[in-house]
Amino acid sequence: MKTQTIQVFDPAMCCSIGVCGPNVDPQLVQFAADLDWLKSGGILVQRHNLSQNPAAFAETETVRTALADRGEGALPLVLVNGRLAVTGHYPTRRELAKLLQLKAPATRSTGKSDCCCGGSC
Repeated sequence: MKTQTIQVFDPAMCCSIGVCGPNVDPQLVQFAADLDWLKSGGILVQRHNLSQNPAAFAETETVRTALADRGEGALPLVLVNGRLAVTGHYPTRRELAKLLQLKAPATRSTGKSDCCCGGSC
């Protein structure tokens, strides 16, 4: 069976995953935990931040098209197995499970984040 993949294209943020600084968005913390949950289940997760990896946005036709059509309002954008799955918001763990045809997830829990800047962004 081929490994499933999820690619997340985030808007510009100070950290690669956006969970740093004095005003951390709890939604981003939860989404980071949800991606860790996917990784622990064998899903290949790739995350690209517009401010830190603009080449990934330019090299991915689906992302270029979405940005041309909707501008940065298309972000965050999620590709599942190379296909456009979500634009304009971060999916919940339940939505991610459905998109990847996984068993319904257990209760969501907020996990620790590995912030690239130690909270000093």
